[in-house]
Amino acid sequence: MGKVGPVFLNLLLSLCLAMPMVQSTIEGPEIEQWFQNLHLAKQKLTRLHFYFHDVVLGPSQTSVGVARAPNTFKSPTLFGLVNIFDNPLTKGPEPTSELLGRAQGLYGFASQEEVSLLMSLNFVFTSGKHNGSSLTVLGRNPVVHSVRELPIIGGTGVFRLARGFALAKTYFINTTLAIVEYNVVALHY
Repeated sequence: MGKVGPVFLNLLLSLCLAMPMVQSTIEGPEIEQWFQNLHLAKQKLTRLHFYFHDVVLGPSQTSVGVARAPNTFKSPTLFGLVNIFDNPLTKGPEPTSELLGRAQGLYGFASQEEVSLLMSLNFVFTSGKHNGSSLTVLGRNPVVHSVRELPIIGGTGVFRLARGFALAKTYFINTTLAIVEYNVVALHY
C-alpha cells in the first residue's frame, strides 16, 4: 500500500475539525449497569421487514467500486470486484418510501463459479423504536438464488448481543439499481 499524501491528510483533518463533535449517549456506568443486569434480562425476538436500495450508477449512486482484480471484467461472475455502499433502507420498495435507516458496508464478488457476494454490512436504524441501533451481517450472498439467508452476528443499542438471520430476496434489478427485500429475525437482550 502506498503512502498517504499530505493533501489527503489535510483533507481528512479538515473534515474531522469541521464535523460537530457527537456526544455519546452511552456512558461507562450505563454499560456497566446493563452488564450487571444481563443475567436477569429476558431474550427478545425482533422481526423486521424493509427494502435495501443499491444504486450503482447515476447521480444518486450509493455503491462505488473500490477494488478489482486485473481480470475482473473478463470474469462472468465479476470475481474480485469490491464495492463500498451506503444504501437507504425503506419501509416499502419505492425509493420515496419512509426511510428507516441505512445499510453500510461492503460486498465483494467472491466466486468464480456463480455470481455470489461476500457481504459485510450494518443495518443502521435512524428512526422509530430502533433509532440509534444496528445489526451486523456477515456472510455469503449467492445473488442468483431466489432467496438468500445471511447470518446476523451482532448488534448495538437495543440489539446488543444479537444473533439471527436475514432473508434477502431481489425485488427489482437492472443495470443501475437493485432493490432487495429483507426479512430479518434477531434474538437479542
